[in-house]
Amino acid sequence: MNTTQTLEQMKQLRLQGMYHAYRTQLELPLDQQLDGHDLVAQLVQSEELTRSNEKTAYYLKLAKLRLPATVEQIECGPARNLSKQQMATLIEGRYLQQGENILITGSTGCGKSYLACALGHQACLQGYKTTYLNMNRLIEKVTLSKLDGSYIKLLNHL
Repeated sequence: MNTTQTLEQMKQLRLQGMYHAYRTQLELPLDQQLDGHDLVAQLVQSEELTRSNEKTAYYLKLAKLRLPATVEQIECGPARNLSKQQMATLIEGRYLQQGENILITGSTGCGKSYLACALGHQACLQGYKTTYLNMNRLIEKVTLSKLDGSYIKLLNHL
């Protein structure tokens, strides 16, 4: 089997990470190409990374985050009533593992939505499905689900 057939099979099997890593290896001079076990290990690692990135991108798309915020962009300080220690605890994501909620309060324009989007983004990076809803939208969804009989389904989704 030649390399062209191998690349085609990788494409057919939707092994995009392996495909790109193998193609990159083939472009290197022979003395710099990996051999045997090292090549297989790199191909598998590339495929795993590609799938992880695709899953994260899918979760971010499903989350419908209103703002493109990341936790690195959050400013901590006494003016915002948010310490670096509190932020570090939230970034860890233990509240997600333990099924706890976070209630973000504050006056208009203080960055509640931005913080929520940043935490949602971090949750997606950690492999959690996320949904962004402001309070008005949440109440609207709950009310509509009660009317059309899908309330239990909505609760299970949330």
